[in-house]
Amino acid sequence: MKQYMLLSIVIAVSAASVIKDLNAGYKTGDRFIYFPGDGNALHLADTQEPVNEEFLRSYIRNIDNNLYKLYTRSNPLDAQYLRKYDESSINHSNYNRHKGIVIVSHGWNGYGKNEMNRLITEAFLRVDDFNVIVVDWNELANQGYTTAKRGVPAVGRGVGQFINWLVSLGAASYESVHLVGFSLGGHLVGNAGRETGGRVKRITALDPAGPLWGGDDERLVATDAQYVEVIHTNTAMLGYTDPCGDADFYPNGGSSMPGCWKNQCSHGKAFTYFASTVKYNHLLASRCDSLRDAQRGRCSGDKVPMGNGDLNKFQNGIFRVDTGKSYPY
Repeated sequence: MKQYMLLSIVIAVSAASVIKDLNAGYKTGDRFIYFPGDGNALHLADTQEPVNEEFLRSYIRNIDNNLYKLYTRSNPLDAQYLRKYDESSINHSNYNRHKGIVIVSHGWNGYGKNEMNRLITEAFLRVDDFNVIVVDWNELANQGYTTAKRGVPAVGRGVGQFINWLVSLGAASYESVHLVGFSLGGHLVGNAGRETGGRVKRITALDPAGPLWGGDDERLVATDAQYVEVIHTNTAMLGYTDPCGDADFYPNGGSSMPGCWKNQCSHGKAFTYFASTVKYNHLLASRCDSLRDAQRGRCSGDKVPMGNGDLNKFQNGIFRVDTGKSYPY
Protein backbone atom coordinates (compact mmCIF):
# COMPACT_ATOMS: atom_id res chain seq x y z
CA MET A 1 0.00 0.00 0.00
CA LYS A 2 2.83 2.39 0.89
CA GLN A 3 4.53 1.64 -2.42
CA TYR A 4 1.29 2.32 -4.31
CA MET A 5 0.79 5.63 -2.48
CA LEU A 6 4.38 6.63 -3.20
CA LEU A 7 3.95 5.80 -6.89
CA SER A 8 0.75 7.87 -7.00
CA ILE A 9 2.53 10.84 -5.46
CA VAL A 10 5.43 10.54 -7.92
CA ILE A 11 3.02 10.42 -10.88
CA ALA A 12 1.06 13.41 -9.55
CA VAL A 13 4.23 15.46 -9.06
CA SER A 14 5.51 14.45 -12.50
CA ALA A 15 2.20 15.41 -14.08
CA ALA A 16 2.18 18.78 -12.36
CA SER A 17 5.70 19.57 -13.51
CA VAL A 18 5.11 18.48 -17.10
CA ILE A 19 1.81 20.33 -17.61
CA LYS A 20 2.71 23.48 -15.72
CA ASP A 21 3.25 25.40 -18.94
CA LEU A 22 0.39 24.87 -21.40
CA ASN A 23 2.49 26.46 -24.12
CA ALA A 24 5.35 23.99 -23.74
CA GLY A 25 3.94 21.75 -26.47
CA TYR A 26 3.97 17.99 -26.89
CA LYS A 27 7.25 16.25 -27.61
CA THR A 28 7.66 12.56 -28.37
CA GLY A 29 8.17 10.80 -25.05
CA ASP A 30 6.17 13.29 -22.95
CA ARG A 31 3.91 11.41 -20.57
CA PHE A 32 1.32 13.92 -19.36
CA ILE A 33 -0.39 16.50 -21.55
CA TYR A 34 -3.47 18.68 -21.32
CA PHE A 35 -5.75 17.84 -24.24
CA PRO A 36 -8.99 19.78 -24.89
CA GLY A 37 -10.79 16.92 -26.64
CA ASP A 38 -13.56 18.33 -28.82
CA GLY A 39 -14.04 21.53 -26.84
CA ASN A 40 -12.07 24.05 -24.82
CA ALA A 41 -12.30 22.12 -21.53
CA LEU A 42 -8.91 20.60 -20.80
CA HIS A 43 -8.44 16.92 -19.96
CA LEU A 44 -5.30 15.37 -18.53
CA ALA A 45 -4.00 12.66 -20.87
CA ASP A 46 -1.44 10.07 -19.81
CA THR A 47 0.33 8.96 -23.00
CA GLN A 48 1.81 5.97 -21.16
CA GLU A 49 -1.45 4.72 -19.69
CA PRO A 50 -1.89 1.01 -20.50
CA VAL A 51 -4.44 0.39 -23.24
CA ASN A 52 -7.66 -1.19 -21.98
CA GLU A 53 -7.38 -4.18 -24.30
CA GLU A 54 -10.42 -5.98 -22.87
CA PHE A 55 -12.68 -2.99 -23.45
CA LEU A 56 -11.22 -2.43 -26.90
CA ARG A 57 -11.84 -6.01 -28.04
CA SER A 58 -15.41 -5.88 -26.75
CA TYR A 59 -16.12 -2.52 -28.38
CA ILE A 60 -14.73 -3.39 -31.80
CA ARG A 61 -16.55 -6.75 -31.93
CA ASN A 62 -19.97 -5.06 -31.93
CA ILE A 63 -20.57 -3.00 -35.09
CA ASP A 64 -23.56 -1.34 -33.42
CA ASN A 65 -21.26 0.49 -31.00
CA ASN A 66 -20.62 3.03 -33.76
CA LEU A 67 -23.77 5.04 -34.39
CA TYR A 68 -24.52 6.55 -37.81
CA LYS A 69 -26.77 9.56 -37.27
CA LEU A 70 -28.42 10.99 -40.37
CA TYR A 71 -29.35 14.68 -40.65
CA THR A 72 -31.03 16.27 -43.69
CA ARG A 73 -33.02 19.44 -44.28
CA SER A 74 -36.10 17.38 -43.39
CA ASN A 75 -34.58 16.52 -39.99
CA PRO A 76 -31.84 19.08 -39.29
CA LEU A 77 -31.91 18.68 -35.49
CA ASP A 78 -33.26 15.21 -34.71
CA ALA A 79 -31.13 12.34 -35.95
CA GLN A 80 -32.36 9.27 -37.78
CA TYR A 81 -30.26 6.18 -37.12
CA LEU A 82 -28.76 4.20 -39.97
CA ARG A 83 -27.58 0.66 -39.28
CA LYS A 84 -24.75 -0.90 -41.22
CA TYR A 85 -25.98 -3.88 -43.28
CA ASP A 86 -29.64 -3.02 -42.53
CA GLU A 87 -31.08 -1.69 -45.79
CA SER A 88 -34.44 -0.98 -44.19
CA SER A 89 -32.81 1.69 -42.02
CA ILE A 90 -31.86 3.49 -45.24
CA ASN A 91 -35.21 3.00 -46.94
CA HIS A 92 -37.21 4.23 -43.93
CA SER A 93 -35.18 7.39 -43.39
CA ASN A 94 -34.82 10.75 -45.14
CA TYR A 95 -31.65 9.50 -46.84
CA ASN A 96 -31.62 10.68 -50.47
CA ARG A 97 -29.63 8.49 -52.84
CA HIS A 98 -29.30 11.39 -55.29
CA LYS A 99 -27.67 13.82 -52.86
CA GLY A 100 -24.10 14.24 -51.71
CA ILE A 101 -22.91 12.49 -48.54
CA VAL A 102 -20.92 14.18 -45.79
CA ILE A 103 -19.63 11.85 -43.06
CA VAL A 104 -18.37 13.63 -39.94
CA SER A 105 -16.29 12.19 -37.08
CA HIS A 106 -15.58 13.78 -33.70
CA GLY A 107 -12.40 13.29 -31.72
CA TRP A 108 -11.33 12.39 -28.18
CA ASN A 109 -13.97 13.02 -25.50
CA GLY A 110 -16.43 13.87 -28.26
CA TYR A 111 -19.98 12.72 -28.90
CA GLY A 112 -22.67 12.97 -31.54
CA LYS A 113 -24.26 16.28 -30.57
CA ASN A 114 -21.20 18.25 -29.54
CA GLU A 115 -20.41 21.71 -30.87
CA MET A 116 -18.19 20.47 -33.67
CA ASN A 117 -20.85 18.17 -35.12
CA ARG A 118 -23.59 20.77 -34.73
CA LEU A 119 -21.61 23.53 -36.47
CA ILE A 120 -20.51 21.38 -39.39
CA THR A 121 -23.92 19.78 -39.88
CA GLU A 122 -25.69 23.15 -39.84
CA ALA A 123 -23.17 24.62 -42.28
CA PHE A 124 -23.58 21.87 -44.88
CA LEU A 125 -27.38 21.87 -44.62
CA ARG A 126 -27.37 25.63 -45.09
CA VAL A 127 -25.63 25.13 -48.45
CA ASP A 128 -27.61 22.14 -49.77
CA ASP A 129 -29.78 19.21 -48.72
CA PHE A 130 -26.88 16.87 -48.08
CA ASN A 131 -27.04 13.52 -46.35
CA VAL A 132 -24.96 14.48 -43.30
CA ILE A 133 -24.01 11.37 -41.35
CA VAL A 134 -22.42 11.91 -37.94
CA VAL A 135 -20.34 8.97 -36.75
CA ASP A 136 -20.84 8.79 -32.98
CA TRP A 137 -18.16 6.62 -31.38
CA ASN A 138 -18.38 8.30 -27.98
CA GLU A 139 -18.14 5.17 -25.83
CA LEU A 140 -14.62 4.54 -27.09
CA ALA A 141 -13.71 8.23 -27.53
CA ASN A 142 -14.34 8.84 -23.83
CA GLN A 143 -11.89 6.20 -22.69
CA GLY A 144 -8.31 7.15 -21.82
CA TYR A 145 -6.37 8.75 -24.67
CA THR A 146 -4.19 5.70 -25.37
CA THR A 147 -7.21 3.36 -25.57
CA ALA A 148 -9.18 5.75 -27.78
CA LYS A 149 -6.17 6.29 -30.03
CA ARG A 150 -5.54 2.55 -30.39
CA GLY A 151 -9.15 1.99 -31.46
CA VAL A 152 -9.25 4.73 -34.10
CA PRO A 153 -8.02 2.60 -37.05
CA ALA A 154 -10.59 -0.15 -36.41
CA VAL A 155 -13.44 2.34 -36.08
CA GLY A 156 -12.27 4.04 -39.27
CA ARG A 157 -12.19 0.74 -41.15
CA GLY A 158 -15.75 0.15 -39.96
CA VAL A 159 -16.80 3.50 -41.43
CA GLY A 160 -15.09 2.56 -44.69
CA GLN A 161 -17.02 -0.72 -44.75
CA PHE A 162 -20.22 1.25 -44.17
CA ILE A 163 -19.40 3.37 -47.25
CA ASN A 164 -18.58 0.29 -49.31
CA TRP A 165 -21.92 -1.20 -48.29
CA LEU A 166 -23.82 1.96 -49.33
CA VAL A 167 -22.07 1.81 -52.71
CA SER A 168 -22.92 -1.88 -53.12
CA LEU A 169 -26.61 -1.03 -52.56
CA GLY A 170 -26.52 1.67 -55.20
CA ALA A 171 -27.27 4.16 -52.42
CA ALA A 172 -24.02 6.09 -52.92
CA SER A 173 -21.04 6.50 -55.18
CA TYR A 174 -17.49 7.10 -54.01
CA GLU A 175 -17.56 10.30 -56.06
CA SER A 176 -20.31 11.70 -53.79
CA VAL A 177 -18.57 11.12 -50.43
CA HIS A 178 -16.84 13.82 -48.37
CA LEU A 179 -15.26 12.62 -45.11
CA VAL A 180 -14.61 15.21 -42.38
CA GLY A 181 -12.79 14.40 -39.13
CA PHE A 182 -11.50 16.44 -36.20
CA SER A 183 -8.45 15.56 -34.07
CA LEU A 184 -8.46 11.77 -33.56
CA GLY A 185 -11.33 11.84 -36.04
CA GLY A 186 -8.91 13.12 -38.68
CA HIS A 187 -7.00 9.85 -38.56
CA LEU A 188 -10.27 7.92 -38.26
CA VAL A 189 -11.60 9.25 -41.57
CA GLY A 190 -8.20 8.56 -43.11
CA ASN A 191 -8.60 4.89 -42.23
CA ALA A 192 -12.18 5.00 -43.54
CA GLY A 193 -10.99 6.31 -46.89
CA ARG A 194 -8.19 3.74 -46.99
CA GLU A 195 -10.74 0.95 -46.48
CA THR A 196 -12.42 2.07 -49.72
CA GLY A 197 -9.11 1.87 -51.55
CA GLY A 198 -8.75 5.66 -51.49
CA ARG A 199 -11.76 5.97 -53.80
CA VAL A 200 -13.82 8.46 -51.79
CA LYS A 201 -13.78 11.87 -53.41
CA ARG A 202 -12.54 14.04 -50.56
CA ILE A 203 -11.25 14.01 -46.99
CA THR A 204 -10.97 17.14 -44.86
CA ALA A 205 -8.94 16.54 -41.71
CA LEU A 206 -9.30 19.23 -39.05
CA ASP A 207 -6.14 19.54 -36.94
CA PRO A 208 -5.55 15.77 -36.86
CA ALA A 209 -4.18 14.69 -33.48
CA GLY A 210 -0.43 14.74 -32.98
CA PRO A 211 0.40 12.85 -29.74
CA LEU A 212 1.49 9.25 -30.41
CA TRP A 213 0.85 9.52 -34.15
CA GLY A 214 4.40 10.32 -35.26
CA GLY A 215 5.64 7.37 -37.31
CA ASP A 216 2.32 5.51 -36.99
CA ASP A 217 1.53 3.68 -40.24
CA GLU A 218 -2.22 4.06 -39.57
CA ARG A 219 -2.23 7.85 -39.49
CA LEU A 220 -3.82 10.02 -42.15
CA VAL A 221 -1.95 10.13 -45.49
CA ALA A 222 -2.58 11.77 -48.85
CA THR A 223 -3.56 8.52 -50.60
CA ASP A 224 -6.58 7.92 -48.31
CA ALA A 225 -8.89 9.71 -50.78
CA GLN A 226 -8.83 11.24 -54.22
CA TYR A 227 -8.17 14.56 -52.47
CA VAL A 228 -7.00 15.01 -48.88
CA GLU A 229 -7.03 18.50 -47.36
CA VAL A 230 -5.67 19.22 -43.89
CA ILE A 231 -6.23 22.32 -41.75
CA HIS A 232 -3.54 22.65 -39.05
CA THR A 233 -4.31 25.00 -36.13
CA ASN A 234 -2.35 23.66 -33.16
CA THR A 235 0.96 22.38 -34.49
CA ALA A 236 3.66 21.29 -32.06
CA MET A 237 1.03 21.19 -29.33
CA LEU A 238 -1.87 18.81 -29.92
CA GLY A 239 -2.21 18.76 -33.70
CA TYR A 240 -0.06 16.97 -36.24
CA THR A 241 2.64 19.36 -37.42
CA ASP A 242 3.99 18.04 -40.70
CA PRO A 243 2.15 18.12 -44.02
CA CYS A 244 0.15 14.91 -44.44
CA GLY A 245 -2.34 15.62 -47.25
CA ASP A 246 -2.42 16.75 -50.84
CA ALA A 247 -2.97 20.29 -49.55
CA ASP A 248 -2.01 21.40 -46.05
CA PHE A 249 -3.31 24.73 -44.76
CA TYR A 250 -1.66 26.52 -41.82
CA PRO A 251 -3.95 29.41 -40.82
CA ASN A 252 -2.02 32.06 -38.88
CA GLY A 253 1.07 29.89 -39.19
CA GLY A 254 -0.56 26.78 -37.71
CA SER A 255 -0.55 27.65 -33.99
CA SER A 256 -1.71 30.32 -31.53
CA MET A 257 -4.95 31.25 -33.27
CA PRO A 258 -6.17 34.85 -32.76
CA GLY A 259 -8.40 35.17 -29.71
CA CYS A 260 -7.04 32.04 -28.02
CA TRP A 261 -5.29 32.24 -24.66
CA LYS A 262 -2.24 29.99 -24.25
CA ASN A 263 -3.32 27.86 -27.21
CA GLN A 264 -6.32 26.56 -25.26
CA CYS A 265 -8.81 26.99 -28.10
CA SER A 266 -6.44 26.77 -31.08
CA HIS A 267 -7.09 23.05 -31.60
CA GLY A 268 -10.85 23.61 -31.89
CA LYS A 269 -10.47 26.57 -34.25
CA ALA A 270 -9.96 24.05 -37.05
CA PHE A 271 -13.61 23.03 -37.06
CA THR A 272 -14.98 26.56 -36.56
CA TYR A 273 -12.88 27.86 -39.46
CA PHE A 274 -14.02 24.96 -41.62
CA ALA A 275 -17.72 25.37 -40.83
CA SER A 276 -17.42 29.05 -41.71
CA THR A 277 -15.79 28.27 -45.08
CA VAL A 278 -18.52 25.76 -45.94
CA LYS A 279 -21.03 28.60 -45.64
CA TYR A 280 -19.05 31.46 -47.14
CA ASN A 281 -16.02 30.02 -48.99
CA HIS A 282 -14.19 33.22 -48.11
CA LEU A 283 -10.82 32.35 -46.56
CA LEU A 284 -8.24 32.61 -49.32
CA ALA A 285 -4.80 31.21 -48.55
CA SER A 286 -1.48 31.96 -50.22
CA ARG A 287 0.76 29.19 -51.51
CA CYS A 288 4.02 28.75 -49.58
CA ASP A 289 7.37 27.36 -50.66
CA SER A 290 7.81 25.46 -47.39
CA LEU A 291 6.31 24.78 -43.99
CA ARG A 292 8.84 27.15 -42.46
CA ASP A 293 7.62 29.93 -44.72
CA ALA A 294 4.01 29.17 -43.74
CA GLN A 295 4.90 29.40 -40.06
CA ARG A 296 6.75 32.71 -40.54
CA GLY A 297 4.24 34.35 -42.85
CA ARG A 298 6.48 34.40 -45.90
CA CYS A 299 3.98 33.17 -48.47
CA SER A 300 3.21 35.08 -51.65
CA GLY A 301 2.07 32.43 -54.11
CA ASP A 302 -1.31 32.12 -55.81
CA LYS A 303 -4.39 32.28 -53.61
CA VAL A 304 -6.73 29.32 -53.17
CA PRO A 305 -9.74 28.76 -50.89
CA MET A 306 -9.19 26.94 -47.61
CA GLY A 307 -11.88 24.48 -46.59
CA ASN A 308 -15.36 24.69 -48.18
CA GLY A 309 -17.50 21.75 -49.26
CA ASP A 310 -16.60 21.59 -52.95
CA LEU A 311 -16.24 17.92 -53.91
CA ASN A 312 -14.46 18.82 -57.14
CA LYS A 313 -11.79 20.89 -55.43
CA PHE A 314 -8.17 19.89 -55.79
CA GLN A 315 -5.00 21.63 -54.67
CA ASN A 316 -1.48 20.51 -53.94
CA GLY A 317 1.04 22.13 -51.62
CA ILE A 318 1.37 24.17 -48.43
CA PHE A 319 -0.74 27.28 -47.79
CA ARG A 320 -1.24 30.03 -45.20
CA VAL A 321 -4.19 32.33 -44.50
CA ASP A 322 -4.44 34.93 -41.73
CA THR A 323 -7.80 35.10 -39.97
CA GLY A 324 -9.64 37.45 -37.67
CA LYS A 325 -10.47 36.77 -34.02
CA SER A 326 -14.20 36.27 -34.36
CA TYR A 327 -16.71 34.54 -36.63
CA PRO A 328 -16.76 34.36 -39.62
CA TYR A 329 -13.01 35.08 -39.32
